[in-house]
Amino acid sequence: MEQECRVLSIQSHVVRGYVGNRAATFPLQVLGFEIDAVNSVQFSNHTGYTHWKGQVLNSSELHELYEGLKLNNVNKYDYVLTGYTRDASFLAMVVDIVQELKQQNSSLVYVCDPVMGDKWNGEGSMYVPEDLLPIYREKVVPVADIITPNQFEAELLSGKKIHNQEEALAQVMDVLHSMGPDTVVITSSDLPSPRGSDYLIALGSQRIRQPDGSTVTERIRVEMHKVDAVFVGTGDLFAAMLLAWTHKHPNNLKVACEKTVSAMHHVLQRTIQCAKAQAGKGQKPSSAQLELRMVQSKRDIENPEIVVQATVL
Repeated sequence: MEQECRVLSIQSHVVRGYVGNRAATFPLQVLGFEIDAVNSVQFSNHTGYTHWKGQVLNSSELHELYEGLKLNNVNKYDYVLTGYTRDASFLAMVVDIVQELKQQNSSLVYVCDPVMGDKWNGEGSMYVPEDLLPIYREKVVPVADIITPNQFEAELLSGKKIHNQEEALAQVMDVLHSMGPDTVVITSSDLPSPRGSDYLIALGSQRIRQPDGSTVTERIRVEMHKVDAVFVGTGDLFAAMLLAWTHKHPNNLKVACEKTVSAMHHVLQRTIQCAKAQAGKGQKPSSAQLELRMVQSKRDIENPEIVVQATVL
């Protein structure tokens, strides 16, 4: 019997569509993981729609759910996965839970997408309260093993700006490694691609500990074809699949990223084709039409045809 691998995922939930836990659960289950989901919010749909309704879980309610697992002695996990959070006390409670789980299982891996903001037309702005930044910096990142910031978030966490690939790798990645995580993937950047302006660059860095105690660092670059649409939930899907593929290919960030990004490519291509067909010729697809085609992409998630090659730097 294959060893069971169990993930605690603390993310948002939507009734309709695919963001947060809804974007993470299906791919992880398809790839053979047991996933226990704590829904940090329950909304009717994501907030990119004109309307949304729902409830938000607070830190004491999160603690109560965790206590229930603990009382039944089922708070045993191999991975913790977290994404978008708006509330400082909730984020601090997540850190307490991760630390307790790590005391029980020293090989537990915490995968954190430090969702704080992004760049639009070259200007970065935060879309979470600013009091979350010091908590991410001082509490969350130090207990994380894998982090998946975008360029703006990597700059916020490291306190350094990225102007070129060398700065990203030599300065920002090394600062982030020194804060705790062995694996850092900058999921998107505005760095120019040698392949032209239609491509987006992602960068990865993995510290591998050798049996003699020394470390070697593998760095990779991935160039992805840009898709001309605004999707929601892609970061959540990326972090979930990176968790899965780094588990299946430990110490091989190149292969893990190739599989993750290739699967993303297939999901997004299918989504945009379906959305355009639904919207009709010359019409801009709506938020509802641009929901990720997750179930339809089951085979691509399970066994992605590699269409994106990573370059070892």
